[in-house]
Amino acid sequence: MMLKYIGVMFVALLLNACSNSDWQTASREPAGIAPDPETDQEAVIEVYAADAFSWRGWFAVHTWIATKEQHAEKYKVYEVVGWRLKSGLPALHEYQTKTPDRYWYGAKPEKLLSIQGEKAQRLIPQITQAVAHYPWADQYTVFPGPNSNTFPAWVGLKVPELGLKMPFNAIGSGYAD
Repeated sequence: MMLKYIGVMFVALLLNACSNSDWQTASREPAGIAPDPETDQEAVIEVYAADAFSWRGWFAVHTWIATKEQHAEKYKVYEVVGWRLKSGLPALHEYQTKTPDRYWYGAKPEKLLSIQGEKAQRLIPQITQAVAHYPWADQYTVFPGPNSNTFPAWVGLKVPELGLKMPFNAIGSGYAD
């Protein structure tokens, strides 16, 4: 009887964990962990990771890079998103925002890397150059890559002074090697 109860509870937990399957209503609110560009005038480089959407988050994360030049009012965010390909757009996406630390469709991001000040100002042009030469900008494959984790890993290889360490569950980051 106890085993049956445990089985029912497991299925209930599994269904509950998968219930956040509506990406349209999942949170994209800022997490409040990025320096505010209106008050922080220093250059900033940050790399974020958040659980992948839906059940994929049990196994993998989505990662992205944000840079802010000294005195800039917004961050540039660089990320690879596979579903852009279905619309004929490149997987590599660049946009500007005051909130680079938004939830990834319901998952709170964490900082993998944060560099501020003179070092960030010096490394931002190198990141921009690496992004411009990313070889898989129009490709996306969940496994083994290239995917959203391949991109920051590749930038980290091209700009070793970042000291970027990708987490174990950044599936596809090894493709950059």
